[in-house]
Amino acid sequence: MTRPLEGRLALITGASRGIGWAVARAYAAAGADLILLARTSGALEELDDTIQADGGKPSTLVPLDLADVAGIDRLGGAIHERWGKLDILVSNAGVLGMLAPLGHIKPKDWDSLMAVNITANWRLIRSLDTLLRASDAGRAIFVTSGAADKGEAYWGGYATSKAALNALVRAYAAETVTTNLRVNLLSPGPISTGMRAKAFPGEDRETLAKPVDVAPLFVELARKEETRHGQIVRYSRA
Repeated sequence: MTRPLEGRLALITGASRGIGWAVARAYAAAGADLILLARTSGALEELDDTIQADGGKPSTLVPLDLADVAGIDRLGGAIHERWGKLDILVSNAGVLGMLAPLGHIKPKDWDSLMAVNITANWRLIRSLDTLLRASDAGRAIFVTSGAADKGEAYWGGYATSKAALNALVRAYAAETVTTNLRVNLLSPGPISTGMRAKAFPGEDRETLAKPVDVAPLFVELARKEETRHGQIVRYSRA
């Protein structure tokens, strides 16, 4: 069996469900050593049990709310102390926020949305950049959305956060172009997740791709041989 991520250390945020869950299992099957991050320890333990039942190695579990910026800083310090580097970052965690007219969104809800979808990503870069550069082939993958470019009514909060993420990650890619680090955005498109169900409650989920379908693209972007940099890589079912 091919294990393209054998011995590589990967941190996955939002790992307890949906795309993060599927990517964690795919990375484990590909041989990676995993640091799994999500808000609830119980869900992380269930995922780790599943990975080990599949024959994977035990994971390092990090219960952390990404709104806890001090916790993100501590995470970087802990990884440095234990491993001295990080080979792969999958920044997958995100929230939908309110789908409402912009003037109806409460300031506290706007701030909460931006805290997770954009500020936490900047804090992850700030905390983990040195560790990713210490890898012989660092890979950083940030999950974005096509909503960033559509300008649809009532999606202003979420779309703004993802458009800001795109700008942030492209700037980071420009700053690392001469290093061994490869930085990309991944846009999964319509995937059957809990967030998607919340946004489109009447949609037939059987018509959508599943998180497991997009997971191989995350493996591809994490490989040492990957050369794409500063791109939005879009998943296609074709």
